[in-house]
Amino acid sequence: MARFFRRLAEGVFDLDDLRQRTDDLAAFVGAAGAQYGFDAQRVIAVGYSNGANIAASTLLLRPAVLAGAVLFHAMVPLVPEQQPDLTDVPIFIGAGRNDTMITPAQTEQLAQMLKAAGAKVDLFWQPGGHNLTQAEMQAAKRWLGNAL
Repeated sequence: MARFFRRLAEGVFDLDDLRQRTDDLAAFVGAAGAQYGFDAQRVIAVGYSNGANIAASTLLLRPAVLAGAVLFHAMVPLVPEQQPDLTDVPIFIGAGRNDTMITPAQTEQLAQMLKAAGAKVDLFWQPGGHNLTQAEMQAAKRWLGNAL
């Protein structure tokens, strides 16, 4: 399955590859902004599962790159050596109470890590599992309307 970075097993990431791919994504956002004429500092990432994990990694390792994020079914991708400054960065996290891939405790850990860095985190729980639901999509749509 195509992924943004390698994993060694389910929920176990190749941290060297994750760091490299995070740097690659950060460089891409800047280059795309320059090439296509948009303000790269206003980019809000939207990702599901592995895509949400690379967005979370970008927030944690390259905090100046994203203006915010919508993270569907994300987990803590890594613990940075230094806490990033995410003061007032808006972040939406959508998660499933019965997700067997990413437990509610892992979701809460990510939310707390981001809040400790100063982010404004909105956590939306749906009763299902790892699947993306219409309720999550609608909640994220409302959140984005308020965050922009």
